[in-house]
Amino acid sequence: MTDESPRSAEDIDDLARYLQHYIDENHEFLSWIGTSVEDVDNGTMTLSIPYDEKLTNTRPTAGPDQRPDIHGGIAATLIDTVGGFAIQTQLEDPLSTGVATINLNVNYLRPATGDLEATAEVVRAGSTVGVSEVTVESTTPDGETKAVATGQGSFRIFRDD
Repeated sequence: MTDESPRSAEDIDDLARYLQHYIDENHEFLSWIGTSVEDVDNGTMTLSIPYDEKLTNTRPTAGPDQRPDIHGGIAATLIDTVGGFAIQTQLEDPLSTGVATINLNVNYLRPATGDLEATAEVVRAGSTVGVSEVTVESTTPDGETKAVATGQGSFRIFRDD
């Protein structure tokens, strides 16, 4: 974890509302794919995206009772986005501090066939660089929730000094 002091519940709630508003009003791509802030806490965050056929790979051989898989780029987008946002939860003033992706690693485990939920855990938020690890889960056709991708991101932290 980091040396930053824990944020209050009020600060966390403010951050969650701010990030959802930012997604809805200022980030057309994240809004278009249906991104929602599900949970925010000190050093962790969860975002979700509902299953939508507009986000899938076309699979002409899929039978009538099979849904197409969600494109892997959607899971990568979640890993990138939730990883950076989670870093902000560890900063003194998360609403006025920006982050930018330095490096992103994605490991695909299985096809995503339902709603996606990505949870990030901050590994470290230093003075200029932060690292987070992310797991993306999806519901299977039989209703189970399974990991579909994991990833790690490194993020440049831009602090107002």
